[in-house]
Amino acid sequence: MESGAVFAGLHPNPTLLLGPSRSAIQLLPPLTDKKSLSPHLLPLQTAAAFSKQSRFVPFSNNNTNSLRVASPASDVALESAEIDWDNLGFGFMPTDYMYMIKCSQGETFSNGELQRFGNLELSPSAGILNYGQGLFEGLKAYRKHDGNILLFRPEENAMRLREGSVRMCMPAPTVEQFVEAVKATVLANERWIPPPGKGSLYIRPLLMGSGAVLGLAPAPEYTFLIYVSPVGNYFKEGLSPINLVVETEMHRATPGGTGGVKTIGNYAAVLQAQSAAKAKGFSDVLYLDSTHNKYLEEVSSCNVFVVKGNVISTPAIKGTILPGITRKSILDVAISQGFQVEERYVTVEDLLEADEVFCTGTAVVVSPVGSITYLNKRVTYGSEGGVGRVSQQLYSALTSLQMGLAEDTMGWIVELK
Repeated sequence: MESGAVFAGLHPNPTLLLGPSRSAIQLLPPLTDKKSLSPHLLPLQTAAAFSKQSRFVPFSNNNTNSLRVASPASDVALESAEIDWDNLGFGFMPTDYMYMIKCSQGETFSNGELQRFGNLELSPSAGILNYGQGLFEGLKAYRKHDGNILLFRPEENAMRLREGSVRMCMPAPTVEQFVEAVKATVLANERWIPPPGKGSLYIRPLLMGSGAVLGLAPAPEYTFLIYVSPVGNYFKEGLSPINLVVETEMHRATPGGTGGVKTIGNYAAVLQAQSAAKAKGFSDVLYLDSTHNKYLEEVSSCNVFVVKGNVISTPAIKGTILPGITRKSILDVAISQGFQVEERYVTVEDLLEADEVFCTGTAVVVSPVGSITYLNKRVTYGSEGGVGRVSQQLYSALTSLQMGLAEDTMGWIVELK
């Protein structure tokens, strides 16, 4: 597989850089016409061909092998995308570049490439299309006031992807390959990162069986891909409380299944209940365990927490609940702030008697719950429309870390510039 690829099209005198697999990644000129987007991998071209158009500036510190991108007009920053940052929602927005790397079954990933964002070409018999053999991840990049770009615990996403790949019978990139690919993709799309306080750049890594397979079996070829999109709040309410309904008929996961890994099919299974709930005015659905139908599991794409006094409880990870990275971080932050935390079976009764309830996830960070409806009974938390004290405290603590507003005593932040 060819080892070069497209990077952010930038300034004169391009140089080659070491990408996620320590192979050369080549620079190409900036996107000037959306019609030029191609679903195919762009061919390698010599650096000399772009010597008057592109420049890559290497940058490093003591903690990471970071990369810095310079713009045609300035050595400081790329020109920002033309977006109404004040009204940015949580939706897909095409950006400039994506990252791609392939390997065959039984082999390892190497020689990753950046290419212009565009559609993919897949066989109708691809494993991902026929048997759902795929995983995805989600993480964010934030821009600081000084121009630096921050990632939050990307190695955790890499490790979770690798754990899920074992369950789904797929090869996976190494932790280093994953993290370096994320860095390269973010820097190639730097102009799409919202200004400080206006949102974040959502990063979506995908690992899928892209090879053709007819009989039920692991695909013969796999693709690891990363694309990005600028986003605002996941729930339209923002940090305002959301309203959940407890689902008693349908279940998100079952013991022995794939509920504990971030496989693509887990999310299609919640769409029917979620759509019905939203049609009735609820923000989302809270699922119960499939065995006893009384223990809390997850919201459609978030972990859930209940607060009683100084105790914060969340359902234990036992194979049916996704081990959320924000969940894990909130537990550590809560302990550092003097709360008692419990990972245990949490009943519906615990939920209805709680002082406060909130959800966590990469997209929502921390989302306070204003009401829970269970068997047509509605229970509210806190003052009408108000955010609970614990939710606000943990949200402020975690987002201050993520955005570089507080000292990173946890060692969670990866700084790119």
